Amino acid sequence: MQTPFPPYDDHDPDHGGRGPRLREIPFRMLIPNLITVLAICAGLTGIRLAFENRFELAVGMVLIAAFLDGIDGRVARLLKAQSKFGAQMDSLADIVNFGVAPALVLYVFILDQARSFGWIAAIVYAIAAALRLARFNVISESGIKSAWQNYYFVGVPAPAGAMLVLLPIYFGFLGLPIDRTTGFVAAAYTMFVGFLLVSRVPVYSGKGAGVKVRRDLVMPFILVAVVYVSLLMSFTWETLTLTAIGYLVSLPFGARAWSKKYGPLSRRSAAAKTAGSGGDDNASGDDGTGGSST
Repeated sequence: MQTPFPPYDDHDPDHGGRGPRLREIPFRMLIPNLITVLAICAGLTGIRLAFENRFELAVGMVLIAAFLDGIDGRVARLLKAQSKFGAQMDSLADIVNFGVAPALVLYVFILDQARSFGWIAAIVYAIAAALRLARFNVISESGIKSAWQNYYFVGVPAPAGAMLVLLPIYFGFLGLPIDRTTGFVAAAYTMFVGFLLVSRVPVYSGKGAGVKVRRDLVMPFILVAVVYVSLLMSFTWETLTLTAIGYLVSLPFGARAWSKKYGPLSRRSAAAKTAGSGGDDNASGDDGTGGSST
């Protein structure tokens, strides 16, 4: 009788019916994956804290999850520990930390005031985050990319979306009343952020700024970072509110900069320059003809 769990390869004498031989993996290869797992744990813990009505800690855990999820890839590149397994783990963690966790925390805090409409808004945002991440993975693996995609995201990135969608919670901590009206407004805003995730709006990624900083700007840059972190620690919700609003306000300016450099405004400018140079050539030709006839 044949066993229901046959060996990996019956005809390979090296396996001896014990399955494939496993090779050892350097410990540094595990570090990025451990960070990713910790990020998932933080996101799930944020959901639990929200159900326990400990919302400040819940938001803090979601933000910590976003931070950990943001550094695991950089740690992997620093340690030269990139792997396909780690990339898949990171994608799954993104869905939990930037899609499911913010949606559930937001629902328990305020969206439940809108009843079914609030739950639909939470589902729309979570699905939008998953679609945004799937599209990002496809674009990253594609060998054909536009030049502007090196400097701009297609749609709002998932980490920024998680920060934006929690804006009603920041307002709630600042004294915004939680009632049926604000619940419907928060639900509409949540679906709006979900639309930004899956939209084709070009969002400046910051990669075009380069990795070098002018020597005379090093100290001011450090001071600005210190001031921001100090404000974040002392006036957490005010700082997060202003950060989210500032990010929203910057989106039209980033889209216009893209249009002037790569989009319709760029093509119109090029066409105007071409027409202008052609008109100058015709004008010079007419002048020359008139002069020779005379």
